[in-house]
Amino acid sequence: MTAIVFLLSLLVPERPFWVELTAAALISAAVAFPLQFALRRRKQAVGDLQKERALDHHAGTGTLCADAFATSLEHAIDRRRESTAESPDGVVLVLRVGNFDEIGRRYGPQWADTLLQSIAQIVHSCVRYGDLVARLASDELGIYLPSATTENVSDICERIRARVYETTFVAGQERQISVTVRFGGTRVGDQSAFQALREAANSAALAEEEAGPLLFRELFS
Repeated sequence: MTAIVFLLSLLVPERPFWVELTAAALISAAVAFPLQFALRRRKQAVGDLQKERALDHHAGTGTLCADAFATSLEHAIDRRRESTAESPDGVVLVLRVGNFDEIGRRYGPQWADTLLQSIAQIVHSCVRYGDLVARLASDELGIYLPSATTENVSDICERIRARVYETTFVAGQERQISVTVRFGGTRVGDQSAFQALREAANSAALAEEEAGPLLFRELFS
């Protein structure tokens, strides 16, 4: 802009002052408008991405919502099957809070939700980066562990169970909450439909509830 004004001063030495002002304004507009337009587009894109992420994630736990988890899981399984560098196998887990309804009735639904948020944080700290974690129901978390073996998953479950046992969960007026969790899992194998995998994992979780956690390896389907 300075260069153009200087050029005008050479070409039109006797010019009125308003000519410089008009030239400066036009040049500023020509430079600023594309920049403002680009910034507005970028801001809108960031906003759209944030809205999309908010829709895909549960506000309380920060985990994926059930629909987003199902879509991401099925896409990940299909992509890994098409890849020659990644193992197509993996494990789908469900974690159920065994006394969730009792906690909600005794302490109130807000404390039950707070409890699940804490458990979700424990799960995130025990799994790998890239593993998927979702809230599937009020008392249920879903976990997808690509390339995991049965031994790996058993260790992860016991680590989560130990962390939950070691954590002091407190409701209003410093009332300590007793928490029990149970797991069920199923290998991906040839299956990729989310609903079928979830039902198989839930069946294993129900069997663990009836038989006890010591039989987890045998009940793992």
